[in-house]
Amino acid sequence: MITIKNSSINLKDTITCGQCFRFFEEEDNSFTIILSDRVINIKQVDNELIIISNNEDNLENVIKEYFDLNTNYDEINKYLLSLDDKLKEAITDSKGFKILRQDPFEMLISYIISQNNNVKRIMKSVDKLALKYGEKSEFNNKIYYLFPKYEKLKDISIDDLKDIGVGFRDSYIINALDLIKNNTINLDKINDMSTDEALSYLELIKGVGPKVASCILLFSYHKYDVFPVDTWVTKAMLVLYPNIESNQNKIIEFAKEKYGIYSGVALQYMYHYMRNLK
Repeated sequence: MITIKNSSINLKDTITCGQCFRFFEEEDNSFTIILSDRVINIKQVDNELIIISNNEDNLENVIKEYFDLNTNYDEINKYLLSLDDKLKEAITDSKGFKILRQDPFEMLISYIISQNNNVKRIMKSVDKLALKYGEKSEFNNKIYYLFPKYEKLKDISIDDLKDIGVGFRDSYIINALDLIKNNTINLDKINDMSTDEALSYLELIKGVGPKVASCILLFSYHKYDVFPVDTWVTKAMLVLYPNIESNQNKIIEFAKEKYGIYSGVALQYMYHYMRNLK
């Protein structure tokens, strides 16, 4: 067990906001999360995080990296407010919200599955994929399955995906795997690309448009200047800027100009704020 003090995170909001799909909320208000190489249980008590895992190797650094605890969000928020104080309410409501840093291959497949889908069904499909192809991992007297590595999925077929419940997205997954196999797509190379280059690169994959590509880049590569526009973000933008056109491309263009290098963070705040607005 390790304890991380002064974390300044809102753990529940960060985990349950739709960034990740492999978690379970426990009766004691802790969360069990399946990471790329281990299972953890994490609980927040005031500003402390208490973590146990079936793999404690380098655990503190793994947690700080995954939950983006080394990034100064106060500075990001000051920067965004200096650009437009209309974000004040959304930023205040999102205090402690962090952008997770997750495995790129897992995010690629998960967000392909997420298209025109709801969170419950996405989580179910991702879990079925892990159960069928992932590595078994025992933790707290329970069996979990890690998300499968590319090597385990590279030769699967559309027929293999039928019982996973991904529907029309099966051909998108196969296309992504084929493009990685023939080296048209190399996920490691994205680290060295500009955001515009990376967006165009990911959009080579069948079915991957600006929203899915932006989510992959934000939640695994921490390219904060992306534009994951969905229904909630559109609603927020129309409330803050009534004269803007209700069009994804126009909203992306506006956000890029308005919020610059932290546009992705600003849009996540809007998503979180609108989704929880009473």
